[in-house]
Amino acid sequence: MNLTKTCRIDKNYHTHTVRCHHAQGSEREYIEAAIKKGMRTLGFSDHTPQPFKDGYVSSIRMVMDELDDYVGTVRALSEEYRGRIDIMTGLEVEYYQPLFDELMREISLRPIEYMILGQHFVPEEGNGFYAGNPTDSEERLAEYVNVVIRGLETGLFSYLAHPDLLNFTGDPLIYRREMERLCEYCRDKKVPLEINMLGYITGRHYPNDEFFSLASELGCSFILGCDAHSPSGLLQPWEIPGFTGFLKRNRIEYSQEMDIRLPAYPQDDVG
Repeated sequence: MNLTKTCRIDKNYHTHTVRCHHAQGSEREYIEAAIKKGMRTLGFSDHTPQPFKDGYVSSIRMVMDELDDYVGTVRALSEEYRGRIDIMTGLEVEYYQPLFDELMREISLRPIEYMILGQHFVPEEGNGFYAGNPTDSEERLAEYVNVVIRGLETGLFSYLAHPDLLNFTGDPLIYRREMERLCEYCRDKKVPLEINMLGYITGRHYPNDEFFSLASELGCSFILGCDAHSPSGLLQPWEIPGFTGFLKRNRIEYSQEMDIRLPAYPQDDVG
């Protein structure tokens, strides 16, 4: 692959809206930005609402009452822009096991086209830890991998967003051992690993060489995700200083094609 200005993406499935409380811009502004960047498909995948208990309200995601407006807005724009760009309605979902059945009942009632798994909290928000905070805990690292694999085992997710979000500062050998489990699972199940462009742009600890050199060595498949929280976040890879060098040194061959695993959830399985 020639990693110059030909390093492009024509599809982005990781796009947010203001409903998550930490993004800006209208859906229309995101769509127009994607068209200007030469994209043929734009998938919205805002942070899913969760049916939290005991009155907990998240500050980083929509509430359940906003889900219909989200779906309706994106689908209406999909019709409006038909022929210019394909607009898809997705969600970035966290696997919170005690809440997952109820969440999927809600999602299955609506025309959600795909889900990506983006695990920020373990085991769940409100009573767990944020995976992006530095930790040298082997137990937290293993728990993150375990929860992500359990989520992927549902077979409902089209890809794994920012797989290296867990910010481990301990023994590199322990990190490699645990991440080998995750990478081998994703390789064997053909789940693409996202290289998160927002994380690179903002200088976060992800995407990192340690994880992606391992994933490449193990034969994983990769997809690029803008993780756009503003219309200006919809960029082509070659526009990001140093990013094509990151791909090259980690021997990344990516594809923007993914299996659309429709999130239909068998009602008999949810009681």
